[in-house]
Amino acid sequence: MAIAITAEQAQLADAVGRFAARHAPVDKTRSALETLAVGEVPTWWDDLVAQGFHAVHIPERFGGQGGRLTDVACVIETAGKALLPGPLLPTITASAVALLAETGTAATLLGELAGGLTAAVVLPDRATFRATATKEGWQVTGSSGVTLGVCSAARALVAARTDDDALVWFVVDTSTDTATVASARGTDLTTDVGVLNLRDHPVPESTALRGLDVERVRCVVVGLTACATAGMVQWAVDAVSDHLRNREQFGKLIGTFQALQHKAATLLVNSELATSAAWDAVRAVDEPLSQHRLAAAGAAVMAVSPAPELVLDALTMFGAIGFTWEHDLHLYWRGATSLAASIGPVARWARQVGELTGVHARDTSLNLDDVEKEFRDRVAATLDEALALRNDGPGRQGDYEHFETGPQRNLIADAGLIAPHWPSPWGIDANPLQQIIINEEFDKRSALVRPSLGIAEWILPTIISAGPPDVQERFIPPTQRGELAWCQLFSEPGAGSDLAALATRATKVDGGWRINGHKIWTSCAQVADFGALLARTDPAAAKHRGIGYFILDMRADGIEIQPIRQASGESDFNEVFLTDVFIPDDMLLGEATDGWNLAIATMAQERVAIGGYVSWDRLGALRALAASADEVDRQDLLRAIGDVEANTNAIKSLGVRETIRLLDGQAAGTASSIAKVAMNILLRKTYKAILELTGPLAMIEDSDPAVVQPYLRLPAELLGGGTNEIQLNIIAQMIMGLPRK
Repeated sequence: MAIAITAEQAQLADAVGRFAARHAPVDKTRSALETLAVGEVPTWWDDLVAQGFHAVHIPERFGGQGGRLTDVACVIETAGKALLPGPLLPTITASAVALLAETGTAATLLGELAGGLTAAVVLPDRATFRATATKEGWQVTGSSGVTLGVCSAARALVAARTDDDALVWFVVDTSTDTATVASARGTDLTTDVGVLNLRDHPVPESTALRGLDVERVRCVVVGLTACATAGMVQWAVDAVSDHLRNREQFGKLIGTFQALQHKAATLLVNSELATSAAWDAVRAVDEPLSQHRLAAAGAAVMAVSPAPELVLDALTMFGAIGFTWEHDLHLYWRGATSLAASIGPVARWARQVGELTGVHARDTSLNLDDVEKEFRDRVAATLDEALALRNDGPGRQGDYEHFETGPQRNLIADAGLIAPHWPSPWGIDANPLQQIIINEEFDKRSALVRPSLGIAEWILPTIISAGPPDVQERFIPPTQRGELAWCQLFSEPGAGSDLAALATRATKVDGGWRINGHKIWTSCAQVADFGALLARTDPAAAKHRGIGYFILDMRADGIEIQPIRQASGESDFNEVFLTDVFIPDDMLLGEATDGWNLAIATMAQERVAIGGYVSWDRLGALRALAASADEVDRQDLLRAIGDVEANTNAIKSLGVRETIRLLDGQAAGTASSIAKVAMNILLRKTYKAILELTGPLAMIEDSDPAVVQPYLRLPAELLGGGTNEIQLNIIAQMIMGLPRK
């Protein structure tokens, strides 16, 4: 998925892509590498300026198109994907930085940039510029350090330190006698790099750019750089997909090889996270500085720094072909490597995330203003009424607040707010916008625990879609009130994620079905009142077609439940043995062979729910240690915390983007499948960091803070809803279009 969310942004990105294909195909770029390296502006630059692509975000009063930074982010992303060479990224970055300054001081520069002048930004942390006060302003001397696009820049935005260590921002006309630029042999062959030197350069006080905050500037630079690297990684995904679909070895398309499918699917997941993080960084430009810093640092960790490795992963899937000079891959690899280097060491950005998340959480809420005010008022009134009540009964699915029963839960259930997206009377047919409003209203009331349906959240939608009215009435209201507990009887010893391999048999008898079989890994079977059961109803039918979906009374004769003790010592899972268990006809949902389709719908519900685990904070042990560690250990802890939090925020941004798409009336995308794999990667990364940094605490099972007990529960999260490998197969074949065996 690209950064573009709206139809207008998609059209803009498409126009940039067509421009690049027409004016700057890669073979034409290759022929201009030497001139690009010394800063010559491409011959098509005036045509690009005429299209206004470089000034999408500049207000109309300065000659721009009047868009937002998220709009021009689509331009940069597409340019990165098309390997559009030259000064586009540094020039857009310069104008985006100029927009942060007080309007009067930047007006001339913005007009020049909208008119087509090229520019670059020099950050103070990689420069030695010193400003000495004069009667008219300052005199500046120093060097920029290696800077992207400075050789082709007609203007440079520069900051110099004064004698009292303040920063003065100003604009340099690089053609003046007091400014010289020395080009360097850059890693990226499609964009120049060089060093700007100033010697006694005069800066009148009236020309200084005022109101620029160096942290905000740094955030803009990193966010736009992330958009470029996100585009490069997207190109790598497309190139790999095309290669795997067409390349043959050993008489087979190599896209059928599972190892390559998994590698390609993982590349896609990382690409989606990079895109989400880049988008989040540019949309945060109007938010408080702490939020902007958190989003930009996350983009550095998730989109910029990983880009060289991700493109290298693509290269290795091409084999030796990808390592040749003639293949375009090395140009993208070089470009990604250069951009990653341009933002500095990733450890600094990870530590910044770690520091900030000790005080701030990334705000992923949407600003809905007064949209649906009457609806919000009704929801708020209901929840305020619920706040005055208390639950007084235990939960059927465990000793957790969100399972408790009583007046408070009953009120929320009767109002249709436990699962508001369900149809009336079980929900309120809440559209995506209304669901967001409900979430916000619950969040405003921290003392109000939102009730959970537990496993039933994945089962009741099937009853709603396929159950007759009397079955719906029998099961849905008491489950919403928390009076019934459920389990899911899908997996078998010989059929885990492969539901088509089910061996449990359902034989038709008078008045119902006789069930014989063996289920395993069944959560909550020991407390469940009912279960959703898959059984083979027609052994002669094709594997996916001969399956029925039943509701099983867990107190029926012939059911034996044996707990499975896990590595943690707990017994959350069970084996369930079914011997001549009778299920009446009215407990079969749909037709006798509809079970596969109903099961797929249930599993889809489960995967969406599992994606919500990203809201749980698993870093308590590391945060506790960081609070008391010495400076050396604290830096390591903050970096690990930041790395995990950057991943977490990227997954959250993926969900926010999907929500915005749904609010725009677009069809659901691939976010749930991507998020499931991303969550597995995040969980492994999280606990690896915890074990590596907590040391001897992991030698004690009941340590404070807890380390090993949560770790020993990790497999349940990794395997719930299907293994990661199965999900990678789905992404490779269903999303990327790689061939099946």
